This record gives sequence, structure tokens and C-alpha cells, in this order.
Amino acid sequence: MLHPTHKSRLERRIVGSTNRWRFPKDSFSGDLLGLSQRFKALGVDFDEALKNPDRLCIAQLQKLFSENSKHKDIQTGEADVILECLGFKWELHQPQFFQSETLTKLYLAALARDTVSPLKELEKLLRAQSPGKTKERDPVKKIIISLKINDPQVTKFAFATALKSLYLSEADIHADNVLGVLASAHILQFNSLFQRCVAVMMNGLSPSTIKKFYLAGCKYKEEQLTTACENWLAMNLVPLVGTQIHLRKIPQDLLYKVLKSPRLFTFSEFHLLKTVLLWVFLQLNNKVQTIPIYETVLAFFTSFSKNCCFLDQDVGQRLMPLFLCLHLHGITRGKDLEQLRHMNFFPESWLIRVAANHYHALENGGDMVHLKDLNTHAVRFGLLFTQEHTTHSETIAIYGFFFEIKGIKHDSTSYSFYMQRMRHTDLELPDVGCENSPVSLLAERLVRYEIRAQTLVDGKWQEFRTNEIRQKFGFTKSSCKSHASILKIQTVGIPIYASFAFIFPVS
Repeated sequence: MLHPTHKSRLERRIVGSTNRWRFPKDSFSGDLLGLSQRFKALGVDFDEALKNPDRLCIAQLQKLFSENSKHKDIQTGEADVILECLGFKWELHQPQFFQSETLTKLYLAALARDTVSPLKELEKLLRAQSPGKTKERDPVKKIIISLKINDPQVTKFAFATALKSLYLSEADIHADNVLGVLASAHILQFNSLFQRCVAVMMNGLSPSTIKKFYLAGCKYKEEQLTTACENWLAMNLVPLVGTQIHLRKIPQDLLYKVLKSPRLFTFSEFHLLKTVLLWVFLQLNNKVQTIPIYETVLAFFTSFSKNCCFLDQDVGQRLMPLFLCLHLHGITRGKDLEQLRHMNFFPESWLIRVAANHYHALENGGDMVHLKDLNTHAVRFGLLFTQEHTTHSETIAIYGFFFEIKGIKHDSTSYSFYMQRMRHTDLELPDVGCENSPVSLLAERLVRYEIRAQTLVDGKWQEFRTNEIRQKFGFTKSSCKSHASILKIQTVGIPIYASFAFIFPVS
């Protein structure tokens, strides 16, 4: 004897004259063979459907209505559903509201709750969507559904825009309202609108929006958006964000990711250090509303106790990982190193190690024996090539060697970037900022280096790079610059962020 509780679950009934079985008390009451064939036509896994009938019903309805809605005019007649939300009543039509998984679930739940025969009502919907039935539509019971929203990002205007997008796939989404529409799309489980919002945000990154868009990407686990924020900030942290008060808003975890990125652009290591110091200053001085001059930042950190450096104090401990990302050995000017020592920001052991490495390199013809990997240890410099430039160059000096990093515009879409060694007699040393620097007379200097150029085109980053190159730079015309080391690119993007990373290996 079967237990009564199992009897109903196993009960089956023959449909028609065909030996087809149906389960009358299951969510799939009806012809199972016919249902299986329908799911196959829709591309729905029938076995998976049996495990989760509610999910299947939603997927099936959404697919049916989305396909048919492409060939129908926008509904303007009497509403099929009244949505109560945010203190308003929104009138919605079929098949538009079935684009939202949330509204579909609410509708099916209300249909089962408020109608005597929900399956018959659902069949009316399906018949109304069948080919040839557009003019013969059975009256369907009007359903009232309610949706509670607790997300403060969702305003009435943003939610209205999301509902409008059910009817108009190209409804305007403005950057100043995109966060609310994104949150509405997430709540409605309206994926196509959600992805449109993500695209708008990726194209609207700026110093004022980077924090909001990054946090939204983290909240909704949208990796495409968070990656776009990281890539954009890696290029613009030093040249753009670092010059505006919006630098204060950059979350520490985002700043850490950017500082660790091999794609990070900076004019020099000292420029990057000043930007990160400014970020710390703005975190600790909330009332400051304008970017201070660098001397003000130095004076602030110098005012801390001399008994312990800033990073070893409680307030600086949580910031230590940021400064471990910096390549402090890339700061070689005596004046800059003296400022670091004077402001008592870094542990003394850090500064001693940097100074010792500098002395060792100077005594050994520039050999940087402590540096191995270009991505994590390289000395870094950069050029920002803008629309106004036809040529752009900077001169750098390190351990008595002088190099010019240069970019040239050949035509409207063709550029080249390279570095070449220069004689100290060819330089106006005060302009280079190294009038008291050593001068190496070595005829050749072995260099490991890489040149990289990046630019934004149609919302996507284009990246060009050389392979890692080992080259001996001399003074002769044939050795001061190698044609093989020139990075030639074709792009319509502007500005172009050109980065030069190099190490002097043991020669």
C-alpha cells in the first residue's frame, strides 16, 4: 500500500486517444509530449525544466513574448496589469512587462492567487500571442501587482525611465540619471536595459563619476564595468584626476588596484608619488575644497611627530599597501630624495635601501642589480600626446646617462614613439633639472626596456606595445637609436598615453 501523501504525486491521466500522460496536479498540467516538443522548438532544456518548473515557465513566457513583441505595435489600449510601486500606479501591457523577470514572477504569482483558473488565463495570453490571433484577443483578467523597492538609488523618474524602456528599446538614458535606471533595471531583472546602462556608464567615465560607477559595478558584480573603471583610472590618475578635488573620492581599493596595474600611466615616479600623497592629504583634510600646492602637502606631513614616520603611525598603517606599490627607486634626483627624507613620511629603512641601491648603481656604471622584472620594478616615464602635438619629447637623466623619449605624428592616424641616448654636452642641464647630476662617459649602456601606447577609441582601449627589448645605447648615429625599437601605431584615438619602462641590467 502506498502512503496517501505519495499517491497524488504518482497519479497520472491519459490525454485523448494517444497514450500521452499528464500530471494533473503538477505545474505542467497538459500534454507532456506536446510540451516537450514546444520546449525543444524554443531551445529550452526540458529535463532542466522538470527540475524547476517555475523558472521554466518564466523563461518560456519571456521567450514567447519577446519574439512576438518584435512584430507588434506598441500597446495603447486598456492595461493588462496595474503595478503599484513607489506610491504610483503604473499601467502595463502584454507582452511588454514580460521582458522583466521580476514582473513576470509577480504576475504569475498574482494570477495563481487571484483567479479561479490561472491556467485558462495563461492560455488566453498564449493564444493572444499566437500567429494569426492579433485581431482576436480574448479578454484577460486585469491583474494588480505590487513591488516594494528599498534601494535609495531608485527614484520615481529613474523607475519611470526603466518602465518606458519596456516599450521603447531606445529610450534615452542620461548620464546624470543612469545610476537610478541601472538600479531599477537590476530590481526588475531587465537585462537588456541593465547592459545599456552599463554601456552609458563606461562611455561616461570622468573624475566626477568614477567613484559612483565603480561602486555600482562592485554592488551588482558587473565585472565589465569595474574593469572599465580600473583601466580608465590607470590612464588618468596622474594627468587628470590628480589635478582635481575629485581625487578625494577615489576608493582605496580602487586606487590600490590601479597602482598595481602594469598599464598605469605616469610622467615619472615622482609625479605618481605626489599624486598618492595628495590623495592621503585629502583623506585627512575633509574641509579642504581646492587642490593645495605641493608645498602645503609637504608642510602637513612634516608637522607630524618626528619620533615615528607617518606610515608607522596608526593613521598611516592602513595606507602602507599603497606605498608598497610605488617604485621609489625610480626617484633619483637628489632634491626629490631630500624632500622625502625631510617630511618624515616613509620608514627610515625604506629610504636607506633606496639610497644604498642608488650608490651601488653609480659605482657600477648604472647596473641596477636589485631590479629584475619590468612590470614590478621598472623605472617609469611617460608622454601624453595630445591633439596639439606634432612632436613631443622629454629628456630624462639617471645615473649619469641621458635619454630623450619622443613621440612624432606623421599624419592624421600615424604615430611613432622611441627613446634615444643623448650626450650631456647636447643638453641644457638646468632645463633637465639635473645640473648637479653625475655624468657617465661610458661608450655604451645596456638597457632592457619596453614602450607602450594606449588610447581610447569608441569606448574601447587600444593598446600597442613593443616586446621587451635589450639594446646597447651608444653615442653613434647607428647605436643611439635603433629602428627596431620604434613603436609605430595607427589609430584615430587621442590623447595617446605613451609609457617607457626600463631597467639597466648588469652589463
